[in-house]
Amino acid sequence: MTKIHTQNAPDISVVKPHFLFGAIAFALAALMLILADTDLLGHYSQPRLAAVVHMMLLGWAMMLVYGSLYQLVPVVFETKLFSEPLAKITFWITGLSVFLMAYAFWVSDLTGLLVWAAWLIYTGLLLFVLNIALTYKNARLKNIKNYFIIAAIFWLFFTQTEGLLMALNFKYQFFEKPFTYHIKIHAAAGLVGFFLQMIFGVGTTLIPMFLVSHKHSEKPLWPSFILLNAGVALATLSWLYLPEKYHPYTTAAAWVMVTVAILFYVRFVWDAYRNRFKRILDEGMEPTMLIFIFIFIPVALSGWLVFSGHPSGPLAIKITGLLIFSMIFGVIALIILGQTYKTIPFIIWLEKYQPYVGKYKIPLPRELYHSKFALWQYRLYLIAVGGMFVGILIDNEWVVRLSVYLLAVVAVMYNYNMFKMFFHKPRLQPLDKK
Repeated sequence: MTKIHTQNAPDISVVKPHFLFGAIAFALAALMLILADTDLLGHYSQPRLAAVVHMMLLGWAMMLVYGSLYQLVPVVFETKLFSEPLAKITFWITGLSVFLMAYAFWVSDLTGLLVWAAWLIYTGLLLFVLNIALTYKNARLKNIKNYFIIAAIFWLFFTQTEGLLMALNFKYQFFEKPFTYHIKIHAAAGLVGFFLQMIFGVGTTLIPMFLVSHKHSEKPLWPSFILLNAGVALATLSWLYLPEKYHPYTTAAAWVMVTVAILFYVRFVWDAYRNRFKRILDEGMEPTMLIFIFIFIPVALSGWLVFSGHPSGPLAIKITGLLIFSMIFGVIALIILGQTYKTIPFIIWLEKYQPYVGKYKIPLPRELYHSKFALWQYRLYLIAVGGMFVGILIDNEWVVRLSVYLLAVVAVMYNYNMFKMFFHKPRLQPLDKK
């Protein structure tokens, strides 16, 4: 566990606000889904669904990525964060822009407030990229773990550049292709190039560490890294610049590359899992391991879209919606739920108890939160997401609605544990004297 905290680690005031903001954003996304539950049965590009997606991905997932990277950069790069004040400024700019963007989508203010929100979040991105780039410049250790993270940040930059252009297009109408055409570019770069690759990059350090695995092989990581980036680059660039007659071939080739990249990474995870010292998985590692099974749901759905021969109509719209849903809720959100209970308790524990180690009897990091809540939260989340997936698949409004309400319960449980950790008061007991 000490590997996620070094003498180069930033002050806790840099990291904590990101996690707290993320928890609140998750609760707000769940509330928004309650208000827009039946929208899940319609087209995936509806403004209110876009509001939910951006609150989930930018407000919860990306904020946690920012906070986690500020904590993990000293480990992966073996250097201090370039600027802690810049990280704090980035947090406030990004947080404000997330709320503005979600509100703009929710009320369909696509030519006014959305444009300003897009510019603001892009400013926060540039500050974040600058901070990480200058930190990387001073890195003493450069290896495959670094490259995953740097490449993921590049794709985040690409994704938000495309997103900014899409927002500007609502006002100035300069795209030749329809809006939904650019959604697939935005989604491929963001969900696969950024989020999936960031999961892979951070996982190369955290998964073996939390499984207590020392004999695993890292050989699958290089082909995974190369194929994943080549696949995303081939897909997005061909969609942007090549004539449409070539798209079936480039898209198929890109799908194969990304799928093989995932298989290589799963091979790495399996090797770490097989050689683990910690035999029983806890409420943090169980969902983490599960995503490497669930990842093949969006792989299968995207494969259908790629190889079924120019799909169109209601079925293609439904499959595309399920593809986006399965990536967000079945992979990205699930690993966040798991890793919340592996990283945050230890970070809070260090803040509260590090000065007292060896002087008092102190609780363990996992005692800072309600472990039964964490376990049931994970189980109820699987039921809620499974219910939403089935409800969308069979067009059943009540199955979707009940599942969305259950997701709101999960969000409340998640926030309870987060606030319990953040506002924990140290409990010190005298050491036993012999």
